[in-house]
Amino acid sequence: MPAARSLPQALQDALARRQPLVAMASLEGCPFCRMVRDSYLAPLQREQGLAVVQLDMDSRAPVTDFAGQASTQGALLRAWRVDSYPTLLFFGRAGVEAAPRLVGASIPDFYGAYLDERLRLARRNLA
Repeated sequence: MPAARSLPQALQDALARRQPLVAMASLEGCPFCRMVRDSYLAPLQREQGLAVVQLDMDSRAPVTDFAGQASTQGALLRAWRVDSYPTLLFFGRAGVEAAPRLVGASIPDFYGAYLDERLRLARRNLA
């Protein structure tokens, strides 16, 4: 997954494809994060053009937030009150969350269905 650098630009690109922007909050070395990234998000990105960016809680890499302010990945996740990993956030117009967050991945048998439902809702909220 590409690291988030400019959320306004990533959102603009996603909306141009009539997709929400999915932001994956991850933690280095997290096996559940790897499973979500490799088994769910990467295939959706390849096959359906899903717009996904990754933000790492421990990262001090710079990122521009939706308001155009400079921040770091970790600071942005703290500001969004993300405290479980992985967490998927689904953003629509103006950087507003377009579907409920998908927190954790401890039930892999149902994860795909939960993700599909959030994406369906986020897409509907874009219309």
